[in-house]
Amino acid sequence: MLKTKLTEMLGIKHPIIQAGMGPFSNNNLCVASANVGVLGLLSTSGLFNREVQPLVYEAFVKSGEASMDDDIPTVLETVLKRTYRLTRDKGGIFGINVMVSAELLDRATVVIDTAIKVVKEYPEMKKYFKVIFTSAGDPVPWKEKIKGAGFTWFHVVPSVKGALRCRKAGVDLIVASGHEGGFHIAWEPVHSMVLLPSVVDALAGSGIPIVGAGGFCDGKTLVAALALGADGAQMGTRFLATQESDFHPVWKEQVVKTEDRGTLVARGIVGPARWLKTENSIKHQKNTLVKSPGVYLDTPDDTSTVPVEFIQAEREAIEAICRGEIDKGLMAGGECAQRIQDLPTVQNLVDSIMREAEAIVKGFSKYVVNN
Repeated sequence: MLKTKLTEMLGIKHPIIQAGMGPFSNNNLCVASANVGVLGLLSTSGLFNREVQPLVYEAFVKSGEASMDDDIPTVLETVLKRTYRLTRDKGGIFGINVMVSAELLDRATVVIDTAIKVVKEYPEMKKYFKVIFTSAGDPVPWKEKIKGAGFTWFHVVPSVKGALRCRKAGVDLIVASGHEGGFHIAWEPVHSMVLLPSVVDALAGSGIPIVGAGGFCDGKTLVAALALGADGAQMGTRFLATQESDFHPVWKEQVVKTEDRGTLVARGIVGPARWLKTENSIKHQKNTLVKSPGVYLDTPDDTSTVPVEFIQAEREAIEAICRGEIDKGLMAGGECAQRIQDLPTVQNLVDSIMREAEAIVKGFSKYVVNN
């Protein structure tokens, strides 16, 4: 086993975070991941898609054993209770991923307030539901609410500037997310090999653990994260392509089919996104260049400058792929998709990652020569 600040902080077996991928639900994937000793994260973005992506919303509700008649807080409460029920016997640790960008402020407030309410009503859940993971926004305004509720607080950043903002906010752990990642990525193309050690160096002496994200998918890349000064790695695309993953089989199979140079960057509703390369995503990339050029420029555009019908087309493409309509759909995925060749169980995946990582770490001594 590998022991890091991440494993010690949460009491998990392995220094791995299963990313809280959206917009499709990952309620079953989170349970499977937590139960094999990594941090499982629930995606919450599907909660708010009842009108614009009804199939996505229905999948979130039904896989979470909630009712379509429930309001959003009740649905989330049901999902949290279900996750706790299915992980407590194995000591699985889980959390929720919440986007806190300015345009999603009202939604983020609903999610975080509901999480706080649930653990107050069921204090025994705190032993397992430990993490609130925020992303896509400024962490500082959330300090009092999240820290005051007793959660361990993780925040994802794409830059050193963002990491320093996290330090000011009092975040417990920072995830440095490189441009290799899938779906929503940063406007600036700073990749993990540069970003991760830069954040580690900038936060040296702070005591805040750093985890790498973007491109991490196996034992080799986990060890690379540790070598760069991180305390673990977050993996999204790799966990998407597992048997327990809630994503549509067509999406999972496309990850396995992806070959060398098999992803591209185009618009993704709130900004740049990395998609698996297909005929439809190539078309979407060409449309992005015309309708949302800020994705490729130094001056970002936003939803007020991008044609509404273009953003709606993206939502419809995601809804289509959730129906298995690959010719109409768009499938997010990270660059590491080209290195993924199978659809294992989560247990077999984590076992293989850790075997490889431990063997590499033990073998490093051969590079050290005593004079």
